[in-house]
Amino acid sequence: QVQLVESGGGLVQAGGSLRLSCAASGRSPSARVMAWFRQAPGKEREFVAVISWSDGSTYYADSVKGRVTASRDYAKNTVQLQMNSLKPEDTAVYYCAARIGHGLGHDIDDMNYWGQGTRVTVSS
Repeated sequence: QVQLVESGGGLVQAGGSLRLSCAASGRSPSARVMAWFRQAPGKEREFVAVISWSDGSTYYADSVKGRVTASRDYAKNTVQLQMNSLKPEDTAVYYCAARIGHGLGHDIDDMNYWGQGTRVTVSS
């Protein structure tokens, strides 16, 4: 089992920045992929970013590309999501997820573990 706990959400003005963190505990295999998803009120959960734990390669949704950076910290067993130039449409609950395996596949149905989410609100 892998437990995921997100932190770092909050209220920020448009144009501001936030840094989300996802701490993993329990079974933490090196062959895993960490992803971020978000769900806005009344909308489906959608993909934001994915990072390979083994080599750090990343892939981003078009809606956040250029504004968001995913990274990992081996020592702390965490992944981060640095979000800049935030827009009101970025308002959502952000979820960290993990898939055991390789590559950058990020199909929501393939994720093995989920965190509880952290709320991000961007005011205009």
